[in-house]
Amino acid sequence: MSTILFHEIVYGPVHSRRMGTSLGVNLLPYDGKLCSFDCIYCECGFNKDFRTKTKLPDRENVYAAVEDKLQSLRGQNVKLDVITFAGNGEPTMHPQFSGIIEDTVSLRDRYYPEAKISVLSNGINVGKVSVFDTLRKVDNPILKLDSAFDETAKLIDRPNSPNYSVARQVELYKKFRGNFILQTMFLRGEFEGKRLDNSTEKEVSAWLELVRALSPREVMIYTIDRETPAKQLEKVSLEELQKIADRVGELGIRTNVAG
Repeated sequence: MSTILFHEIVYGPVHSRRMGTSLGVNLLPYDGKLCSFDCIYCECGFNKDFRTKTKLPDRENVYAAVEDKLQSLRGQNVKLDVITFAGNGEPTMHPQFSGIIEDTVSLRDRYYPEAKISVLSNGINVGKVSVFDTLRKVDNPILKLDSAFDETAKLIDRPNSPNYSVARQVELYKKFRGNFILQTMFLRGEFEGKRLDNSTEKEVSAWLELVRALSPREVMIYTIDRETPAKQLEKVSLEELQKIADRVGELGIRTNVAG
């Protein structure tokens, strides 16, 4: 059973393939996973295998943990590129998400004004006004879109909501007016007897049309890097990823590729 659970509020810094030296912040329980998606490639495993028995960390504890770590790193003259909210699931599910981001912006400005603040999100909660407004306050709201087709997206990401649709997500993302980063995981393989491949010409062409419509300031293009809970998945080659990135570049949009 594959899993990489984060057992602390703050972890790292670690070297991120996409963001440089990153200090991670986990707003979810330390003993399990809490997410509105159940992605077949998630490094934290499937939701059903890691039911949590603990509470979410509260705002005060997050503040203390982040401040303590930033003070320590600054005292050691450690370079820090980004503070990243990710962890054991979907960070925007935390009921105090807005206040925690507000606190983190203040702490960043005090200890590491040169560092960016990123939030890795599946985008489901962007429809909530408080979440949308908060994501607009961070440097890098990084939002997921793994396919232009509902069938493929639901097979790869397995959203909990039966009302999930790519069209709805695209309309929500348009509210950012391009001031966000789009991230897409490209992979192929088989899951529960169904073949999947979001790197085909049909998939990529349709996805590029959505990228054109959204016009994000950057697109993160990546593939599997760690063990996945679904065992019959395959990486897409770096060469293939770069070809996709080149097509995004033709739209005048910057890309970040990680193979």
